[in-house]
Amino acid sequence: MISDREIAQRALVCLDLTNLDDQCTRDDVIRLCARATTPFGHVAAVCVWPRFVATAAECLAGRDVDIATVVNFPSGDEPLGDVVDMTRASLADGATEIDLVLPYSSFVRGDTARASEYVSTVRRVVPSECHLKVILETGEIGDVGLVEAAARLAIAAGADFVKTSTGKTKTSAIPEAVRAMLGVIRNSDAVVGIKPSGGIRTIADARLYLGLADEIMGPAWATPHTFRFGASGLLDAILTTLGVT
Repeated sequence: MISDREIAQRALVCLDLTNLDDQCTRDDVIRLCARATTPFGHVAAVCVWPRFVATAAECLAGRDVDIATVVNFPSGDEPLGDVVDMTRASLADGATEIDLVLPYSSFVRGDTARASEYVSTVRRVVPSECHLKVILETGEIGDVGLVEAAARLAIAAGADFVKTSTGKTKTSAIPEAVRAMLGVIRNSDAVVGIKPSGGIRTIADARLYLGLADEIMGPAWATPHTFRFGASGLLDAILTTLGVT
């Protein structure tokens, strides 16, 4: 059995260290960025509101940590033009990863064209060297078959990662949704990653989702290029397990 310490080390380098609190301040982001590098290595990315991307870019200059931000967040219902404008502005401020909320309400109602248009349009704005992660909001979609269909749609429209959740709804990441999304990735011809997000706080949580990736995709698949955790509290558990008090 893989030890907790090994799980913690794997999780650390795949972590999108996140602060999307409604009351987040610039000082909070500065503190978040200071935590991105640890005695055991650095996280994959920090994820902040668009208004704080420039602050994060300043704090992380010269460090090999990506800067992620969110658009069409959290409702998935913002006008497409506004989403594109926010994406462009965030990239100009230094974002290297864009986490786009799929118009999941439209998708569930059967309007797959609108959902696909959002992903493909933002894909055209995000350069190939930057990651586009598409948040499916699996807890709101609910049905596993629809989760699979949403993942296929996002991948076909250009997603580099499919992500479970915004963390702003009642149900965030759950194993059933992650298993379904991994199955779609396995059967896809594209190179696509997965990001379980929301409610992931413990080493046991990290073990669960890394275990699913190992089972479905193979034990060498889950790296920062293909697997991320979206979390704010997981870093505390990781550092405690690795011996930082």
